[in-house]
Amino acid sequence: MRFDASLQQRLEQRMILAPRMIQAMEILQLPLMALQERIDQELIANPVLEIRDSGDGAGETPAEEEAPAAATAPVAEPERELVLRSDGGAEDFERLSNLVDRWENYFEEAATWRRARPAADDADPKTEAMQNTPDIGETLQESMLSQWRLEEVSPRAAALGELLIRNLDDNGYLRVPLEELASEAEPPATPQELEEALALVQAVGPAGVGARTIEECLLLQLKADPVYGGGAGRLPEDAIEVRLVRHHLRDIEANRYPQMAKALGVSIEAVKQGVERIRRLNPKPGTAVSPRRTPPIIPDVRIEWDEETGDYRITVIGDDVPELYISRAYRRLVKQRDLDEKTRRFVAHNIRSARWLMDAIAQRRDTLWRVVESILKFQRPFFDEGPTEIRPLKMQEVADDVHLHVGTISRAVADKYAETPWGIYALRDFFTGGTQTAAGGEVSYDRLRVRIREIIDAEDKAAPISDEDIMQRLLTEGVRKIARRTVAKYREEMGIPSSRRRRQY
Repeated sequence: MRFDASLQQRLEQRMILAPRMIQAMEILQLPLMALQERIDQELIANPVLEIRDSGDGAGETPAEEEAPAAATAPVAEPERELVLRSDGGAEDFERLSNLVDRWENYFEEAATWRRARPAADDADPKTEAMQNTPDIGETLQESMLSQWRLEEVSPRAAALGELLIRNLDDNGYLRVPLEELASEAEPPATPQELEEALALVQAVGPAGVGARTIEECLLLQLKADPVYGGGAGRLPEDAIEVRLVRHHLRDIEANRYPQMAKALGVSIEAVKQGVERIRRLNPKPGTAVSPRRTPPIIPDVRIEWDEETGDYRITVIGDDVPELYISRAYRRLVKQRDLDEKTRRFVAHNIRSARWLMDAIAQRRDTLWRVVESILKFQRPFFDEGPTEIRPLKMQEVADDVHLHVGTISRAVADKYAETPWGIYALRDFFTGGTQTAAGGEVSYDRLRVRIREIIDAEDKAAPISDEDIMQRLLTEGVRKIARRTVAKYREEMGIPSSRRRRQY
């Protein structure tokens, strides 16, 4: 085997992104809340960045202090180090001076070197947001532990009970086998000890909490019902509800009423009444103590009808995004000729980073506005008539319309929402595929979903319509290409059961 070194030439085409391009793409992709967090991080990391105090000057901003978003951006120079030498060369100082002069209109003319904070009598949006944020409340485990510690039980049972409670999930179930928990106790417990402690825990919290299976959960709730157990500790095994839970949960799920009636020796009406009472039980009893909270959605864009212009108005929401500027103190500092090299590099780097950030935020606002304007143009029937009129739209169509890359469109709409006259929609919802109609037009997949739901809602529940019949009806209505499996997929996505499970006896 021979090893040698040689020189070779290779021609290749590569795209290398500049740091400011990477930052612009990152800022563009951020939704409003994440953008606010990113700005807060930059304010901490970059000392030259300041927040414009909206209370100064009676709320008026002089023209010479406008932020980059409101002015014409200066022509960018090729990216290179601001200062390369420490000898105070004329070229370096000339470049620094040009940098300051080009951004003269964007610097705050404040005399003090401090980070702007709202006055005592001004409203702080972050403080208001914290004050208006609902309390997350007590978790199931915390609530159970508070009640459990008031129970008069032996020290050994109290310790085992705490171990069991700490292993409950948010729905109230004990998913960890008792054999595993036995070794975690100190000293190790026997399965019998844990069974006895679990029975005590199940009697403390909401009915059903501490169950290991859905069957046990429902039986615990029936036991707590005065009609069945009444807290006496025993369940009437001959009750239809108890028999259904013990032996026919799968049949209930599959809607097999005739089979259940035959197996129990009762009428179908009696089975229906028993199932109805079972459905009133809570299969996730833990959520009664610690309900899941849906995080709030803050739209990035507002699209509303303007009576004055007779057309829709697009607003990129950014009231809570602070207005940034570069500190005048650092502008003066960077002009000092006797500044040491390390400090000069530090200040120059942070000024450039601040400029990039403000440019990226302004570019995000402009790109988002252009993309939403194009969406409004293509999806005008949606805004005029409602969600049923949404049309098929590809990102490439919007990219061609606004003369941007399709990847930029994807980043612009990622995780962002629009407030429309028909509610709040994700921007990605406006991009949907579709199929052709017999007349040569197109119908969106979202419109097909709406139509499938309408057909199912209007069906005879004693004889539900099958997926095949739904497909045939859509074909007769002019949809050219649709398969039964497509109907089944859309039905399942909307959480609609099959025709057999929808049948009512």
